[in-house]
Amino acid sequence: MTSPIGLRFGGILGGHPPDSERVHVPSTGQHAVYAIAAAVLALVMTLSKNLEKKIGKKIKRCQLLIEKDAGTQFCDDPTDFIVICNAGLSTGLQQEALLAEALPHGPIQQVRFPPGKSYCFLHCTSKASAHAVYMALNGVCTLGQDGAVLLLAFCNALPPCLDNNDPWCSNNLPSGLILERDFIDEAMEKVLLEAVNCDDSKATDLQFKKTLKHRKVKHFGYEFVYGTNNVDKTKPLERKIPAVCDELWKRLQNLHPELRWHVPDQLTVNHYDPGQGIPPHVDTHSAFDDPILSLSLGSDVVMEFKQPSSGKQVCVDLPARSLLIMGGESRYDWTHGITPRKMDTVPASNGGLTVRKRKLRVSLTFRRLLPGERCGCPFPSLCDTAQQSAEKQTSLLECHAAQVEAQNVHRVYNEIAKHFSDTRHSPWPRVEAFVRSLPAGAVLLDVGCGNGKYLASSECVVMLGCDRSEGLLQVCVDRGFNVLQCDCLAVPFRDESVDACISIAVIHHLATDQRRKQAISEMVRVLRPGGKALIYVWAKNQEANAKKSSYLRQNKHNNKPSTQNDPESAQEGSPMVQTENVNVGATDCTLPVHTNRTQFQHQDLLVPWKLRTSETIEKTTFLRYYHVFEEHELEKLCLDSVGQITLVESYYDQGNWCVVLEKKHHSNPTTVD
Repeated sequence: MTSPIGLRFGGILGGHPPDSERVHVPSTGQHAVYAIAAAVLALVMTLSKNLEKKIGKKIKRCQLLIEKDAGTQFCDDPTDFIVICNAGLSTGLQQEALLAEALPHGPIQQVRFPPGKSYCFLHCTSKASAHAVYMALNGVCTLGQDGAVLLLAFCNALPPCLDNNDPWCSNNLPSGLILERDFIDEAMEKVLLEAVNCDDSKATDLQFKKTLKHRKVKHFGYEFVYGTNNVDKTKPLERKIPAVCDELWKRLQNLHPELRWHVPDQLTVNHYDPGQGIPPHVDTHSAFDDPILSLSLGSDVVMEFKQPSSGKQVCVDLPARSLLIMGGESRYDWTHGITPRKMDTVPASNGGLTVRKRKLRVSLTFRRLLPGERCGCPFPSLCDTAQQSAEKQTSLLECHAAQVEAQNVHRVYNEIAKHFSDTRHSPWPRVEAFVRSLPAGAVLLDVGCGNGKYLASSECVVMLGCDRSEGLLQVCVDRGFNVLQCDCLAVPFRDESVDACISIAVIHHLATDQRRKQAISEMVRVLRPGGKALIYVWAKNQEANAKKSSYLRQNKHNNKPSTQNDPESAQEGSPMVQTENVNVGATDCTLPVHTNRTQFQHQDLLVPWKLRTSETIEKTTFLRYYHVFEEHELEKLCLDSVGQITLVESYYDQGNWCVVLEKKHHSNPTTVD
């Protein structure tokens, strides 16, 4: 393929040589000018080829990393798909800025930004448009980090993890979200703008500007306190919601009589100039009833919805004079926000994407105060009431941790040891690869070895295992493994006596941060300098990069695609958790019971294990304590536990957060990397 860089230099500098057949022979001075011009041209062409070669090498290096990270298959010939190899969300590249540069050269079907990556993808409408965009931007457009030029390459398709993650897909809208376009006409819009005008009090405006530097805000009924995202119900404002708004409730009732709705008593008015926005947030559960209403006046805008528990993200275009109704899941389990920028990416009328400039927008957010002080919603992930309850339980766990573990970990695993062992026979590939990477003669300690499924992973390594469960250790003894009984909080090995440690699905059974740190410190203590440890814990999020973990896929309902047109199917496949409180260890310490094969809704919980014995027809349910980990929580825990380690690698593997640690040599400083 011809390089766009070479073409560009050729077009600018490639002049015609003098016509040798002209009658008038050039003077000596003219000969000198032509000679200099030819030399300059030759030098520039040489420089352009060197630059082209240098950029080509950079692109190749990026391709190798992206291929390994995302499984992307690159190709030399033009395709519909372009990879921006050196710019993405992690470098600060904005979709609108990229489209503004690309769209003049060809229509774009999709722009896809993998979360936290330094690369992204353009899906063009044709090979011709992709080729035109490539020729115009590669090695020239300076949207890279710190003004670096963009490096482009063609690929065969979008990565599989992005296939079902289109933020503009209408099938992905949060449940309970309703958009009523043209809810009011222009005449009503004008009346409302006059009724809520923020310029009627200079003193009030000055007060609001001190609170919110990036937009003008006004409250009716009750003041919304942004520090706490709440209201003081004992201090109603004299300024009530304008009476003209009463017409809105009549229209809403006619359109949606099925909505559980009360006339609102709180209104927040936001003035957004182009470039202004609002951070992702959820209206406080315990403060406001369901639903929340948002009326857009003056201008269109794109609002982003994110579901933290699943990582899903959806864009919703809010036209002027439209009413957004956020109810149910969309109100309680998704955050919503507006990214500060002067342009929005929106679907084009003829397909694909385009950019649209923002104008002054005024939003009216209507809420109804919740009568009580607590929320009873079934969405604990973003619920302040549920979080306060969880904080209380965490405090209680600090007091009863050992008792909880004795009753709901140690006792349970002794009871279910044989059945548990029968279901744990296949080693996880990346754990086995870690064990097999150790040199011959190395000593490995498996802390919490269970039935010993990793103690046969290498014939060249000295394999030792330890566990608290007598029942599981007996399985290891029957298999001829070298094991001993101990608690992972006090491993009976000398300091710096082993070359490697693994701890697979163990630390998440410890009930407090301090005990989890102690277990990690024990592993680091017995490691020799330069030794490595591999730790796996259960992740709270069981769906990464739009792919469900094997744990979720074992629930057949999770494998059925749900559609908005089939609400029964959507409800059946929903990972909502039904919880109940049970006594754990002490009469005043309660924990929720998880529903197996669904997304986790709590961090500290009990996971059932059902066992059918030969004496009984019905299954007996045992409850195991787990602390499931948020992203980056394990990394922080390790680095906070001891100061003589380096974090070598951190990754997500089939519903688990995983880290590889290396113990520093004594000559190195003992500060944490």
